[in-house]
Formats: sequence, C-alpha cells, structure tokens
Amino acid sequence: MSTITVGKENSTSIDLYYEDHGSGSPVVLIHGWPLSGASWEKQTAALLASGHRVITYDRRGFGRSSKPAAGYNYDTFAADLNTVLTTLDLTNVALVGFSMGSGEVTRYLGKYGSKRVRKAVLIGTLGPYLLKAADNPEGVDASVFEGIKAAIRADRPTLLMEFLKNFYNFDVTGGKLVSERVLEDNWNVAVGASATGTLACVDAWVEDFRKDLPQNDVPTLILHGDADRILPPDATSRRQAKMIKNVKLVELPGGPHGVLWTHAGSINKELVSFLA
Repeated sequence: MSTITVGKENSTSIDLYYEDHGSGSPVVLIHGWPLSGASWEKQTAALLASGHRVITYDRRGFGRSSKPAAGYNYDTFAADLNTVLTTLDLTNVALVGFSMGSGEVTRYLGKYGSKRVRKAVLIGTLGPYLLKAADNPEGVDASVFEGIKAAIRADRPTLLMEFLKNFYNFDVTGGKLVSERVLEDNWNVAVGASATGTLACVDAWVEDFRKDLPQNDVPTLILHGDADRILPPDATSRRQAKMIKNVKLVELPGGPHGVLWTHAGSINKELVSFLA
C-alpha cells in the first residue's frame, strides 16, 4: 500500500494513502467529506484516457489513511497536501478539489503560493465563507452546523445516510442518475471514516477563505450543480467566482452536490478541456 507520512501522533505515524497512475501532465484530485479518493473513479478514468498522470489521496481520517485524533483544520490539510506535492516532487500540477477538497486547494494557494500549480478546479466549492457573520450576511446560521454535529454525536451512521441522500438529491435522481448500490457503497466508505474526524471536519467547513482567494493567481474552473442542497451556489460558487481573478464558472442544470457521479459526463468534458 502506497502511503506518505505527514506527521506523528504518540507512537504512530500519520500516513496518507495515495494512488499514482498514468503519465503526462499531473493532476491531483482531492475528495469531499465523508468519502475517499475512490470517489473520483469516473474522473480518474477520463483523465488517464486523455493522457494525464492522476494522483488521488485520502484525507487524514478518511478512506485508507491514518485516523488521528487531531489535525482536522485547513492549515493542517493544506500542509498535508504540500507534503504530498513535495514528496512526489510534483510541479506544473493541476489541483482539483471537490466540496471539502476545494478548501485544500484554496488554502494551499493562500499559504504556499502557485509555484508548483498551473491550474485549479473547484467542484461543488465550499468557499468563500459559509458562516453567517456581521460582515458575511449571506452565510449560514451557526445553529445549522451545531445541529449537524449533534446529529453526528447522537447517531453517526444514520446522519451519514441522510446526508448522502441529500448529497445526490436521491428523491429526484435515485434510480435514474444514481443507484441504491452507489448510496450503499458511499455509506460504507463514510461509516468507516474516523468518528473523531467526521465530527471535527464540520468546524473546518466554516473556516474563512476570503483572505486566501486573492492569492489564487492561476486559471481556475468552478463547476457547481444548480440544484445543490449541500452547498447551494448562491452561498458558495457564485460568490467565490467574483473573488478570483482568472475564473470560469460553469453551472450544471439539475446537478445535485454529488455531480462527480450523477453528471460525470459533463464534469469530465469540462475537466479534460480545461486541463488540456
């Protein structure tokens, strides 16, 4: 199993599981909560077919990576990404983040700059700032996130299944764009993640990325479903697109949050074209 060590907790190392396939221009795919790098299967196939080297990794606490009790914040996640890029000596790389993974891309560019990065893609993006505040009236009330954390503490497996149904707008797309087997597979990955990390990441969602965004000086593509119930575009992508210098925003009609699966054809077409 291929792993990269990003730290240590007591007597054990903190290792990130990764896969590295193909050759050509490198693309790093960063997954969403509460899944793993395996959630990129449809994009990995398309990018390999178009001649890219494709690297996926599992965020700490998720998939086959170590499950430490700490480090679930974007400064640490960005440092983990930096260790992946430096360990594999990746340059002229495209960073592609989905949902929570979009935060890694944004914070990485904010902290480490773009010397290794040629392009960025944000799919179902988290930014620029989710929490409602005096200077961020478009944000979401803090009570919503407290409610999610309470539900995770009370019954994590049930909360995760309800989340995944909204992730795919399953009442609309079920049996058409996504099957019950996909839901089950995602749930198995999600329920196998660190209970500590699953909970702690909710606080990471509400980090403020507004100071990171001006540091993004690479061509950027934002892809977002216009029917996203998890991260509605009015609160996220439409606002973030106005804060990035060189950006293209593409909205996917009828797209839920889980567009990597339901709208894979459209995502892959945009991705391959943009990264060419």
